[in-house]
Amino acid sequence: MIIPCIDLMDGKVVQLVQGREKALEGGTVEEMLRKFAAFAQIQVIDLDAAMGRGSNDELVRQAAAGAMARVGGGVRTVQRARALIEQGAHRVIVGTAAFGKTGVNAGFLEALRDGVGRERVIVALDSKGGRIVVKGWRESTELAAEDVLAALAAYCSGFLCTYVDKEGMMQGTDLDWFRRLRAATDLELTAAGGITTLEEVRALADMGVNAALGMAIYTGRLRLEELADLDAC
Repeated sequence: MIIPCIDLMDGKVVQLVQGREKALEGGTVEEMLRKFAAFAQIQVIDLDAAMGRGSNDELVRQAAAGAMARVGGGVRTVQRARALIEQGAHRVIVGTAAFGKTGVNAGFLEALRDGVGRERVIVALDSKGGRIVVKGWRESTELAAEDVLAALAAYCSGFLCTYVDKEGMMQGTDLDWFRRLRAATDLELTAAGGITTLEEVRALADMGVNAALGMAIYTGRLRLEELADLDAC
């Protein structure tokens, strides 16, 4: 499955490089929803909420009302997860709160699972330099994504795995990393970070891994018509 991304910052649709530098602004949420109408799901990340500096709740609500959306950004309490679902999110993505410095935050994840349902939870495994990063990719843990998949499986229905080293750089991604992750779990996997070519999208599909696409779509490197045709196959 191909999942177009809508990232929100300062009330706008944006794309960042390495989660830090704003590279471009997209159209309005309404315009993006029209462009992405051919796809079964979209992904919405509230970057301001992820960085702890506010939120874009109204835009999240608008996006979730217009498409089946998996939504993340600042999901650090069960209350926040419930609020996103009430705003229309089909599933919620949790990253930072899922981890401590040295391990999985099982207490929070258990409460989240019990509060919203395991089928509604996606855990974000954002990896930079081989380690999971949190708090808007600004802090590194001691954990490797491959090592925590089994421990997380009881709390979620899938994983969003971002190869941060190449995020937004249009230089390709690390397919071998995604192969290792695929071999380590039977749960749904969605790949993100540096995916640039149709060949990479096809390779991920052959592994049984979804592709969450941002920069390559917004810059026109990947054409929505070609992606929609591929997604329909």
